[in-house]
Amino acid sequence: MEVTREEIPEAVGEVRQFEEGFTWKTVLGTFFVGIVIMPAAIYVGLVAGTAVGAAAQWMTIIVFNEVARRSFIPLKKQELYLLYYVAGGLAGMVGTALAGGPFAWWIWNQYFANSTAAKQFGIYGKIPTWVVPPPGSPAIINRTFLDSAWLVPLYLLLAYQVIGRLTWIGMGYSLFRLTSDIERLPFPLAPIAAAGATALAEVGRKEETWRWQVFSVGAVLGLIWGFFYVGIPAISSAFMVKPLQLIPIPYIDLTPTTESFLPSAPIGLVGDLGLLITGFVLPFPIVLGNLIGSVLCQGIANPVLYHMGYIPTWRPGMTIIYTQFATSFDVWISVGAGFAGAVAIIGFYSMGKLLATARKQYGGRGRGSLAPPPGRGDFPISLALGMWFFATLASVIICHKLVPKFPLWILVFFAFIWTPLNSYISARMIGFGGFFPGIPYLKEATIILSGYKNVDIWFAPIPLADYGGTAQFFREVELTGTKFTSILKAEALMFFVILGFSFLYWQYIWKLRPIPDPAYPYAQKMWPLNAMNSALIMTANLSPEQAWLLKALKFKVIGASFGIGLLIYILMNYFGLPPMLFYGFVGGVTGLPANTLVIFIGALLGRYYFSKRFGEHRWRAYTPVLAAGYGCGFGLVSMICIALTLIAKSVSYMPY
Repeated sequence: MEVTREEIPEAVGEVRQFEEGFTWKTVLGTFFVGIVIMPAAIYVGLVAGTAVGAAAQWMTIIVFNEVARRSFIPLKKQELYLLYYVAGGLAGMVGTALAGGPFAWWIWNQYFANSTAAKQFGIYGKIPTWVVPPPGSPAIINRTFLDSAWLVPLYLLLAYQVIGRLTWIGMGYSLFRLTSDIERLPFPLAPIAAAGATALAEVGRKEETWRWQVFSVGAVLGLIWGFFYVGIPAISSAFMVKPLQLIPIPYIDLTPTTESFLPSAPIGLVGDLGLLITGFVLPFPIVLGNLIGSVLCQGIANPVLYHMGYIPTWRPGMTIIYTQFATSFDVWISVGAGFAGAVAIIGFYSMGKLLATARKQYGGRGRGSLAPPPGRGDFPISLALGMWFFATLASVIICHKLVPKFPLWILVFFAFIWTPLNSYISARMIGFGGFFPGIPYLKEATIILSGYKNVDIWFAPIPLADYGGTAQFFREVELTGTKFTSILKAEALMFFVILGFSFLYWQYIWKLRPIPDPAYPYAQKMWPLNAMNSALIMTANLSPEQAWLLKALKFKVIGASFGIGLLIYILMNYFGLPPMLFYGFVGGVTGLPANTLVIFIGALLGRYYFSKRFGEHRWRAYTPVLAAGYGCGFGLVSMICIALTLIAKSVSYMPY
């Protein structure tokens, strides 16, 4: 059923007046996040594998809103929204449990280039020097960025940062004008996100006492749990060789214990209370589908498939991490690919139905105007498309110079034909239904089938992207009444702030000790698995003996899973089950039962206890604020403990 703009909540509605959100207060907030919160985000990512993005956003809002309120210069909602946006951008993760800006990738690249996985898969020493200095380089041995070996990676990093901003702003704004202003698509999820961001302006007002009460409860939970989960390991790492972990991070591994009766099943317990609170927030059908998918596939199917001989890579004694890798290699990477393809086809089918309905209802005619609302801070579409075109052209040229033997026509096709077309389809799908699955493994399949035989292509900036989601972002900005020029100014400031502080903090932390290290439990346990997964993909286009991804991708299993995925969706639709149950099931196929079980327990508590105690409508209003409070408390205690740890380590290096 199509959602129309008439169904948008009145609390959000259409905005008629727009105001500037980029002020000196926003500038101060940007530096506050860079100086105080970015190092905490880095450390928490290494220690616990979690993000402090929500905590950073809430803490920035609370601090500046309270200071401004007591100084009798209250912040406008546009200023608060921009602070919220900036905090999320500076403290957000740039990769798997990697936060702290673009220099985080240098840390990962130097680890991967020298990892056991790179040696086992035959790509050690083959990673180009425009990615990372070669093994044995003084820059790697001395753990320093201040070496001439990093100059070419630095030039490329700066170029990527500029090109990335120009492309997403240019194409995203153009898609927004086309789908929102002209076609008047509803973007059903944008009002929800905009209403949540706008509600931040109410924090601290006396008439909103229930928000403060719920937020405070969540903050106290986060403070207590964060101290035991992250704080104690962080503080103890300052004076102990092996940090003290009262709650093992990230799992209590039970796989070696259960392997006698559940062979190849990754069994464990997780101690992250945030997963329980996540169950409060997520829709129940998604959580239920996740649990069914993970338990059925990882807990029940794995032992059966092992006894049938379909999981030969697994060996008794493997930990939960290596068990997950082995089973994914043998079975689940292929099953996941097939299900992902089914989700994509279902998405295109749904889009076709929506377009047919719109064409019948509106006769295929646009419903808007080329003229933007006055005062919104718009800029010419020709300028936006020009930004995108020249930045994309620059990315094609750079990529061709780095990998000159890779077919140029593929780069041009991805850059100027597929990316705009796919982004427009994505924007329309999101504009109608709020979701677009994308095309799975397109880049990987293209590289494999191209016949190119070197590893360097996996590190090249191939101009393949989906900018459909940025159209919804501009719609969110519009609904908050913030001028678009505020986003442009904020991005310009963030460019310099994030580069400077990212370089400073990653250099400092890397210099303290190698990464990963026992002081960083999550990185110590998970980075080897991530390295193996990356190496698995990067050998797919090499010789047949090294094409591990081709060995892992079993096309008969992919085809069968594709058909099964479509059949499951059709049956669920026939019996009237919610579509979210299907998408949750697909997401849980490769998920660990340890995670999905805790989330499900949270969902059960919310659905059958808290909803009945507080009322379903009120509980639904409570949960986002409770989760934000927990994230704020968890991030706050993490940042305090991490600050003490960094100070203690710095003092220990001083000769007096």
